[in-house]
Amino acid sequence: MTFWRIYYHIVWSTSDRLPLITENIEVKLYKYIKNKCDSLDCQLHAIGGISDHIHLVISIPPSMSISDFVRRIKGSSSHFVNQTKLESESKFAWQREYGVFSLGGQQLDRAVAYANNQKEHHAQGSTELFLEPEIIHTA
Repeated sequence: MTFWRIYYHIVWSTSDRLPLITENIEVKLYKYIKNKCDSLDCQLHAIGGISDHIHLVISIPPSMSISDFVRRIKGSSSHFVNQTKLESESKFAWQREYGVFSLGGQQLDRAVAYANNQKEHHAQGSTELFLEPEIIHTA
């Protein structure tokens, strides 16, 4: 059995940053993404976002590339939203690009909190990346 602990923070936006993720879509979309992650043997630690982008904190097995994971999640989730007609007046689509940050185990809790609290961060204007280096004092 292979042992691995790999953590990523992945972010991507809706096409043209349109506010396509309504409250009704969000609940079903996030549930769909969680189930898709499970089916890919990935561990979803957190999912959050606002109307025009999404954050995932995820562990992807080393047998799967990050780009393959993102392609599968983005493709299947946009298909899901469009096929189930989740009140989207326009076609639901993601931007082609995405951002990815690798995390150490000590950063995981902070990344999870950051992803889970996206609405609050944006409402307060505090959307700075959580990965800012911490100052360590030594004697």
